[in-house]
Amino acid sequence: MTPPTPSPATPLEVTDEDNAKPAKSSAPQGSESRSPGRLAWNRFKRDRTGVISACVVLFFFVIGICAPLIAKLYGKDPYTTYGMNIPGLLNEFNFPVKPNGGIDSEFWFGIEPQLGRDVFTFLLYGIRNSLLIAAVATLLTALLGVVIGITAGYLGGKTDYLVGRVIDILLAFPQTLFFIAFWPVVLAIFVSPEENTPVWLTVTSLILVMTAFGWASVARLLRGEVLALREREFVEAAKVTGASPARIIFKELLPNLWTPILIQSTLMLPAYVTAEAGLAFLGVGLSDPTPDWGVMIQNGAKYYQDDITFMLFPGVSMIIFVVAFNLLGDSVRDALDPKTKR
Repeated sequence: MTPPTPSPATPLEVTDEDNAKPAKSSAPQGSESRSPGRLAWNRFKRDRTGVISACVVLFFFVIGICAPLIAKLYGKDPYTTYGMNIPGLLNEFNFPVKPNGGIDSEFWFGIEPQLGRDVFTFLLYGIRNSLLIAAVATLLTALLGVVIGITAGYLGGKTDYLVGRVIDILLAFPQTLFFIAFWPVVLAIFVSPEENTPVWLTVTSLILVMTAFGWASVARLLRGEVLALREREFVEAAKVTGASPARIIFKELLPNLWTPILIQSTLMLPAYVTAEAGLAFLGVGLSDPTPDWGVMIQNGAKYYQDDITFMLFPGVSMIIFVVAFNLLGDSVRDALDPKTKR
């Protein structure tokens, strides 16, 4: 009697084992780590305009932050009246003796008429102050707009109606006229007319007023987004599990709104830069001798018929920054848009 021979493996067993291996190895490597954020970053890196704009914006912020260090290495400050202290820099009409606003190896961007302050360091500190006000106002505006917009859109009912009417009023309000008309009144509440207004109070008032009138557009945008999201399945599932409204708002809805929030913020910051400079030019906000983009343009406007140099540096630098930031905002929007062609 011969021992039983082992039965051969069935074709089904061999096929399953063999097919499982190639299916596993055929998956593209790294596909599991391609999160939406990484995909957006890859799209942004391929956008040459966005990368160049980001470098320009970063450059402005770096020189703004490092303005005191750069001024120290340069050996001058924005407050010293070099033209009055050093003979030979200004003529009998208190204009720079040298052409093009007194530009030379010692004063890179020249000196101002009358007082003879250094234009280069004044511009450095002006960029610093303007970007500080615009950045803080943007952060506060975005924060307030996000909280109010998401809350109104999720709760609905009377809350949504009341917030909507407030937003309509703020968006229809002539903000620039309000600043010009009521700015002296606001400052008179804290400072007597005989005293000089502290710079910190002016900066704080500018930020608060910009925030108070700027959150409406952000809130309206996010309110519309939340109205579309609050009926989705993941929100209903959170309600079924007993999640509180605060948890649903900040844990479920907010993570789905980062794209419009980021895009709106990139639009607000350059708008605040130009608004702050415009107010300073009109005499509302920061004033001389505090360095500021608007203050420099206001001073340069007095002498542009004699020498355009004094308006050239602040005007060109502000245009470059605003254009670069707007282009950066467009690139960020395209990168975050999932429908963008890869």
